[in-house]
Amino acid sequence: MAELLITKKAAVGTITISNPNKMNAMSVQMWMDLPKAIRAFDADPEVRVIVITGQGEKAFVSGADISQFDTLRSSPQTQQDYEDAVADSMIAPLECSKPIIAKIRGFCFGGGLGLAAACDIRICSEDSTFRMPAARLGLGYGHTGIKRFTDVIGLANATDIFVTARRFDAPDALRMGFVSRVCAASEIDAVVDQYTQAISENAPLTVAASKFIVRQVCAHPDEQDLERAVEMVKTCFASEDFKEGRAAFMEKRPAQFKGR
Repeated sequence: MAELLITKKAAVGTITISNPNKMNAMSVQMWMDLPKAIRAFDADPEVRVIVITGQGEKAFVSGADISQFDTLRSSPQTQQDYEDAVADSMIAPLECSKPIIAKIRGFCFGGGLGLAAACDIRICSEDSTFRMPAARLGLGYGHTGIKRFTDVIGLANATDIFVTARRFDAPDALRMGFVSRVCAASEIDAVVDQYTQAISENAPLTVAASKFIVRQVCAHPDEQDLERAVEMVKTCFASEDFKEGRAAFMEKRPAQFKGR
């Protein structure tokens, strides 16, 4: 069954993409459900970091479920509805105030590669394989989607993966800067847990401000919200968490941040 598995453990919300019979290919319903799951975690005050992963060891996301294309892209309207669902799934991680980690094992192709690019941090296992096969399928990839890749890996690397449609491995992904860490398959759970633990122990207002301002750096000048960025920094300095952070530092103890 193609579905999203939603779980929460302490401060970590996890979205597992589950379509094991098709290497976790995304159905249109999964594309529609993903933004809802992200926004629900964003609204949950107990959640401080989100992980998106694929079920099993073979794939993060192998791409969109191509078997649905004949019906879901059979007319201009169905084509637009499908593209809107996918676009919303790519926008939701960017708009989320909380960091999102893409935990990648196995195949990370097409829409899965785009989804990973929309996340804030990407960690993969040594057996991961990446590909943007649009040129092999005759699909057009729009300005917004390609800019997402150029922001992450630069113009030359983005051009490389789009025009060649070649597969590239985990070391290549690390060299490009697409992933932050490459680890053994047996260690990826522990490595991601270390990241989520570190993030969840930090001041939520500072984490949110940092994520937002990083996004503003990449945004077109006409789309930057620098006024909000300044206000978010001011909120950090005026917060109870800032007082707690200073006190904890002076008292040589772990800070207990509340997000206010």
